Amino acid sequence: MLTLADAANSDDPIVALRAIEKLRKEVDRVEAVAVRRARNANASWQLIALALGVSKQAVHKKYGRS
Repeated sequence: MLTLADAANSDDPIVALRAIEKLRKEVDRVEAVAVRRARNANASWQLIALALGVSKQAVHKKYGRS
């Protein structure tokens, strides 16, 4: 992720945009794993939502079927 973050600051805007897209995908993957771990540890949807800075409904809609 650090390499991608560095590339996101590239002077070449296309290189930067490609790195940002890869970062988004990686963050989404890491977030999904963390949510699954939190649910397995019996964390409530409300607590997970609070940690992510989103509504309970948003986090449940995104991950509730996982």
